[in-house]
Amino acid sequence: MAPAATLAGIRNPSNFRDLGGHRAAGGRPLRAGRLYRSDHLGALTPDEAAAVSALGIDRVLDLRGATERCAAPCVLTGVTVHSLAIEPTIVQVLTELIAAGQTLTTADVVAHMQDTYRGFVRHNTPRFAELFRHLLEADAPLVFHCTAGKDRTGFAAALILHALGVGADDVMRDYLLTNERLRPPEGDRHGLAPEVARVLWRVQPEFLNAAFDAVQQDHGGLENYLQDALGLGLRERERLARQYLG
Repeated sequence: MAPAATLAGIRNPSNFRDLGGHRAAGGRPLRAGRLYRSDHLGALTPDEAAAVSALGIDRVLDLRGATERCAAPCVLTGVTVHSLAIEPTIVQVLTELIAAGQTLTTADVVAHMQDTYRGFVRHNTPRFAELFRHLLEADAPLVFHCTAGKDRTGFAAALILHALGVGADDVMRDYLLTNERLRPPEGDRHGLAPEVARVLWRVQPEFLNAAFDAVQQDHGGLENYLQDALGLGLRERERLARQYLG
């Protein structure tokens, strides 16, 4: 059973979705209504916020950096927001290159996005380990998100699905679903050519694979990374399965 791409009544945030329905090894499904991924929750109307709150979410894991959080604080009420700050780097890098007179191509942006994903592994692993500690605390519904819900959130979702035993093809399908869901902002505020901006606001297999290449190079494989870097030993993996698999 494939996970639902949409949730009734929720069109904003546009990249909001339930990880439930993916099949783990042995055919056990991820429980619906427990783990949600999203773009940011700071621009919702009262009706949109009510639709999200009606899902019973009581924890929000916010992967945005400090400036992002201050610019668009979470508008949900009755939830505990945990900051797992991963500062954004890609827009700053591209803006500085443009300011220096460089003409960026789509290939340039792909390369810089790959560097960003390698950085998730090499500089931000403690934040993803913290995310799993929150997941292990309880199985009450939660949502994890960044600004667009595509890069930091996409890597987090991929790690969660892998840790629960979901196959690599399904992990990639969930990651690429962002390209169908996310509504980019109107216009471009960073001086990027339209074709370059399109790369920035989409995801590609090459991005996620760059992170997993870094995992292989630095940790000798995903299983080592999950256990040694993220703190997911056998006991923790079994607990995750009890909490989130049907």
